[in-house]
Amino acid sequence: MKKIILLLALLATGAQAQESNYYPVQELLVTGKTIVGEAIQYPSGAPKITVAVVTVAPGAVAAFHRHPVPLVAYILEGELTVDYGSEGVKTFRQGDALVEAMHVPHRGMNQGSGVVRLLAVYVGAEGSANVAPAK
Repeated sequence: MKKIILLLALLATGAQAQESNYYPVQELLVTGKTIVGEAIQYPSGAPKITVAVVTVAPGAVAAFHRHPVPLVAYILEGELTVDYGSEGVKTFRQGDALVEAMHVPHRGMNQGSGVVRLLAVYVGAEGSANVAPAK
């Protein structure tokens, strides 16, 4: 019953936003899972959001790592290939949005001739690392 009430409230809010001339919104990503299907898990502690633009030079390859906190990424420019080991390899292009893998070790690489720029939003907590070496 609570889910139905919440859904109705969201629909009513959306209708009110259109009627009130709010700015148009284009959702880029709506999910509860990472790119490899893990359930998103938030760290405990005082919230700390980090927003960064990551630049990956042509030919650059990161070390295998994981993210102890949720990372939402949006590709601003270029094409990034990410190796998820047994989960496969995925390629992300300008305009793609994703929630990066948290517990699955992975590494990004720029196999193109131009830079890759991505907007990274880490949904962390005080004392939690945004990136950790793979174990």
